[in-house]
Amino acid sequence: MPFFESRNDYWRFAHHVRRVSRHFLDGDRQRFLEAVANTCGTRTGTLPTNAVLWRAQLGHDWRNEIIRDENDKEVDQFEVPDPFPPDRMRPLPDRAYEGRVNPKGIPCLYLSNDRDTAMNETRPWIGSYVSVGQFVILRELRVVDCSSDNKHPAIYLDGREPPETLEQDVWWYINQAFSEPVTRADDVADYAPTQVLAEWFRTKGFDGIVYGSKVGSGRTIALFDPTAAELANCHLYQVEAVNLTYSMSANPYYVSKYAKGIPKDKSPDEEMPSPENLTEGAP
Repeated sequence: MPFFESRNDYWRFAHHVRRVSRHFLDGDRQRFLEAVANTCGTRTGTLPTNAVLWRAQLGHDWRNEIIRDENDKEVDQFEVPDPFPPDRMRPLPDRAYEGRVNPKGIPCLYLSNDRDTAMNETRPWIGSYVSVGQFVILRELRVVDCSSDNKHPAIYLDGREPPETLEQDVWWYINQAFSEPVTRADDVADYAPTQVLAEWFRTKGFDGIVYGSKVGSGRTIALFDPTAAELANCHLYQVEAVNLTYSMSANPYYVSKYAKGIPKDKSPDEEMPSPENLTEGAP
């Protein structure tokens, strides 16, 4: 019965699928998938019938607002934003985009157990509209929960990782890979490793995958069958603010020409003169 050999097993698998072969896997990659199947038993859960989850779509529809006079006669009308209709809140069956779970053209229903996380996953900007609906699960669903391993792997300077932490560390990396936000500008090859894993889970009888989110406190639930849940209601929200924080993750470098001209403890923007001190043609 295969087990993981290293905490880096997922990343070796991902590199092979991205850069070498993804449709025909060699022995090492097959053994990795068997190890995933062998260790997912304690990470199996169920979504009960009638469970309610959230789904968000960036954008909105329009409706006509009618203006009437004191005699209830229509005198004018204008368009106002409205939530997307039911068919737009489902994945498009013939135009499904690439995702962490689904390849292009094969739809998957992405839901969340948290409303704000569902909205954040659409990557909205200030002023944009987000259509947000609640979906009801129609039958009991068997899912694999990648998010259950939420403890960041420890660092072992001697490289000797205790065997008892190896499994949870590999699954932590798997959850991180599924949780990586998706953008249309991504290299679609980056999606291939998690898509292969998702298809593997599907062949093992799972109805979906649960994983964490890097843009919210909730979890994402990806269902292989988009008809396993139906829309119950839909609301429209407008983004008022986006709060981001940053931390330096690598050592900076300095171009020698400017190394002495800009203080190293300040950003270039802080050195700019105020608007009232700027003059046309000033250097």
